[in-house]
Amino acid sequence: MTDLYSVMGNPINHSKSPQIHAQFAEQSQQDMLYTAQLVPLEGFDSAAEKFFRHGGTGLNITVPFKEDAYRFADQHSDRAKRAGAVNTLKKMADGSVFADNTDGVGLVRDLTVNNGVVLTDKRILLLGAGGAVRGVLQPLLEQKPAELIIANRTVAKAEQLAADFADLGNIRGCGFDDVEGSFDVIINGTSASLSGDLPPLSPSVVSDTTVTYDMMYGSGLTVFNQWAHDLGAAKTIDGLGMLVEQAAEAFTLWRGERPQTAEVIVDLRAERRHR
Repeated sequence: MTDLYSVMGNPINHSKSPQIHAQFAEQSQQDMLYTAQLVPLEGFDSAAEKFFRHGGTGLNITVPFKEDAYRFADQHSDRAKRAGAVNTLKKMADGSVFADNTDGVGLVRDLTVNNGVVLTDKRILLLGAGGAVRGVLQPLLEQKPAELIIANRTVAKAEQLAADFADLGNIRGCGFDDVEGSFDVIINGTSASLSGDLPPLSPSVVSDTTVTYDMMYGSGLTVFNQWAHDLGAAKTIDGLGMLVEQAAEAFTLWRGERPQTAEVIVDLRAERRHR
């Protein structure tokens, strides 16, 4: 019998998840169907309950339902508890629903495995203090960076986030104006690139050895990565690989088999270039 999976969000028409999981399923010849569902803003619980009641096996969750999904689940992984938001739900054999957040491990795998970026003992700057940043903090800190600084417009949010994760490593929060020195890795966890804006950072944060990573992606360089490139950054990476890697982590949780991601990333990138 074909296992049913879906991604739920609002909006949802931009989602690449069905295409990614179809490629994963084809690779490993898994009998599964993956669809996308537009869910009304107040309707996540009823949509998820109905999906699982009608035989659904697993769900991915995107904006704006990641916190709703956290509350919906019966059990949570450790990293999901830390994040307070989830992007993956799995129906267990006993009928309960297990929740995980695969965003952070997707980011770390894309940086370390796909792009050969070393995070251990490095100075990392993370921009933003919203859900996207909270979701990646535990996996980043597990890499044991020398220092991780969260910079945000609202300083109190950055400081609170740093306090919440202080037991996992050397982390602190500050405002954009308070960022000093250059960094080995700078990760943009704000959505500024989508509107063509830049976080108000000093150019001195970028050196010729800096790697920048934008969680957003587009057909070419994002505004943030273009800025870093123009300042002479060693490497700029966008979030397309993170998208595929977080999907691979969800697929592994559901199916017990890790898919190959490299070919899927290449295909998606080629498709975006031809737009």
